[in-house]
Amino acid sequence: MSKKALAAEFIGTFMLIVAVCGAQLFSAPAGGGLLAVALAAGFSVLAMAYAIGHISGGHFNPAVTIGLIAGGRFNSGEAIGYIFAQVLGGVAAALLISAILAGAPAGTVKWSTFPAISNSFGGPGQFTITAVFALETVLSALFMVVFMGATSKRAAAGFAPIAIGLAMTLCYLIAIPVSNASLNPARSTATAILAGGPAIANLWVFWVAPLLGAAIGGGVSKWIQSE
Repeated sequence: MSKKALAAEFIGTFMLIVAVCGAQLFSAPAGGGLLAVALAAGFSVLAMAYAIGHISGGHFNPAVTIGLIAGGRFNSGEAIGYIFAQVLGGVAAALLISAILAGAPAGTVKWSTFPAISNSFGGPGQFTITAVFALETVLSALFMVVFMGATSKRAAAGFAPIAIGLAMTLCYLIAIPVSNASLNPARSTATAILAGGPAIANLWVFWVAPLLGAAIGGGVSKWIQSE
């Protein structure tokens, strides 16, 4: 397993979580709303896919790694290293954003908090676990179909990051009101560690649903893309 590939996965996931957490904590409360968060997720994936995707494959997400294994595009023996690098990158990003949040000025803007931006369900005003699990699974599967198709040898060369970034933006626009948009266990773990409490207790859903959905999407894509 290449150390450069692991470093690329760490950096790519770090960028994604910095973008998502930063947008949710700072941009959204300042007037950016959920569009700012969705664009931050999509643009960060797009940028890092172009920048370092050729080094590691540009997973930046444990669910994508599992989906690519199911799709026959990735060696299962390298999965643990990739997933560890992704989760570590996400946690490092969340810790950085937490330190920045501690220095936020007091004033008219009510900055968000890690419990508020963590993935959740079942509480007051929140969607049920069934709804959240279903949406996270389906969107992860569809995102994996886009990922597999856009990176296929038969797809138009050079456009994969654009398709993947736009798909991520679309998925976030749908999922933010329902679950705060996980689709990525590294993202959920990073914020849950700093939020604690219910976020930790609910974390299993945001591992199981994205991994299940990505595995389904990878398997379906393997069949569709086969000649």
